[in-house]
Amino acid sequence: MPDPPARNTYRIEDLAHRTRTTVRTIRAYQDRGLLPRPERQGRANLYSQAHVTRLQQIAHLLDRGYTLASIKELLDAWDTGRGLGGVLGLVTEVEGPWTDEQPDRLTRAELNARFGGVPDEDAVAEAIELGVLERVDGDPDTFLVPSPQELSVAAELHAAGVPLTAISSHLRELRGQVEHIAARFLEFTTEYVFAHYLDAPEHRTDAHAAEAASLVRRLRPLAQHAVDAELARAMRVFATRHLRAHLGSGKPTQARPDARVVPLPAETIDAVERLVGREHAAEFIALAAERELRARRLDHLAAPGVTTVRVDEAP
Repeated sequence: MPDPPARNTYRIEDLAHRTRTTVRTIRAYQDRGLLPRPERQGRANLYSQAHVTRLQQIAHLLDRGYTLASIKELLDAWDTGRGLGGVLGLVTEVEGPWTDEQPDRLTRAELNARFGGVPDEDAVAEAIELGVLERVDGDPDTFLVPSPQELSVAAELHAAGVPLTAISSHLRELRGQVEHIAARFLEFTTEYVFAHYLDAPEHRTDAHAAEAASLVRRLRPLAQHAVDAELARAMRVFATRHLRAHLGSGKPTQARPDARVVPLPAETIDAVERLVGREHAAEFIALAAERELRARRLDHLAAPGVTTVRVDEAP
């Protein structure tokens, strides 16, 4: 009679139940090398607590969006002593909150009050699709607000007269542009900072992973600081230009009736303002353009092959 299974060992069906997976999945993980083979005892294949832990690790990484191929690399690192714990610590740091802002909760009545007091189910559905609002399970009249600041911006714009549909459209456009900036910042920092830790096998230890996690904490606010500074600069330049386009040069009585707005690089406008002052910038640019046109006309008249007429011979 075969010996009974040892304590804390599992047959494959029990292992599947214990880890909330399926027998088919366990066998697939074994075939891909993600899970060690069981111990053979008589006719039975027995799995240990180590298999339970490994399946929990795999499920944890899958929930975080890792592919089975990348999970195998991480688990191989663990098996060869290169430190899965440190890597998971780095993963936790990267996937942690990138802002100090705390989520909030809002009732439907409070939401309606913030947006004019009139319920708008289409706008709510749009906000949920964009992630500005999240439903709370079991409470249809309460919403989770991941970014109260973002919702406050929308409320202020709506109070100023911007339709909710226009706000949603603008947010979609803004999100795409910001995601591009985020991707470029990550490419930049990966190339010059983190490639050292990610590409070199000898640097995939717990100590190096902890060092990389520390760098993430230090670099995390830099992207926001850089974007804030550049946004402030761009808003100043474009807001000034936009105001000038609508108000003219500040001397409406002297403006030509056929004048047109011609966009110029922000750097050019800044340089002119530093040279002659903001109040004279438009006049200076117009005079400079006129002088350039006259110079080119003179060059054309003086060029070889151009027929000239003496003043005293003119009719």
